[in-house]
Amino acid sequence: MSNNELDFYEKIKDWDFSMINYTEESLTNWDMYEILNNKANSESKILDLGTGGGEKLIQYFPNAKEIIGTDFSSEMIKTANINLKKSLRKNIKFKQMDNLKMTTPNNYFDIVVARHTCIDAKQIYNTLKDNGILILRGVDKLDCWELKYLFGKGQAYNDVKPISLIDYESILKAGFKNVELVPIHIREYYKTKEDLLALLLKTPILCDFSEENENTNLELDIDMKLLDKYINSHKTDKGILLIRRYYGITAIK
Repeated sequence: MSNNELDFYEKIKDWDFSMINYTEESLTNWDMYEILNNKANSESKILDLGTGGGEKLIQYFPNAKEIIGTDFSSEMIKTANINLKKSLRKNIKFKQMDNLKMTTPNNYFDIVVARHTCIDAKQIYNTLKDNGILILRGVDKLDCWELKYLFGKGQAYNDVKPISLIDYESILKAGFKNVELVPIHIREYYKTKEDLLALLLKTPILCDFSEENENTNLELDIDMKLLDKYINSHKTDKGILLIRRYYGITAIK
């Protein structure tokens, strides 16, 4: 992970999506937390890569023997530990770790979860036990495409190969079996302009963020006139519409 990418996430250490007022409608029957809870049991050891502030782990992960959440950003881990203390949940630890230089033991975890983060499939393969499960959800190239098209930039905007295919192929190459790739389509409705702007300021959606080119530019400059143009043409009774495009992958070691 590049230094400017680390700087971006260090600056947004206090992200908290619970403060953003929005609703969503899923058009795809694929839920990573439902899959996780169906696969895990009280004896499971679970690794969460790219845990961020840990709020998703704390809220949606099952009770298990051991859960470790990792993030490249030390500031994110500080936030996660604050959230953990408030939650009173047990058997959860947070630690700083680069997903591309994993320090977890080999053949240790029953399940590895990766949500909206970069991965090294071979290192995940090594840290899983035999028949261990990888559950991955990522942000694909066409995510928020109409918004990116209007601005002429954005995450993976100029990439030739979508990140979903890059991850899928790397997971196959690492030796996983029963690899399944599912496109995820979601409609999100933001209550106000401020809610939508909060999302755009806390994520790299409109950054020149490339999965193919290491020279990623994560400086965020939002043209408010263009944003107003998008909002005016996407107002609905439910809120300001944003079309999301994710992907889910499950695989077995």
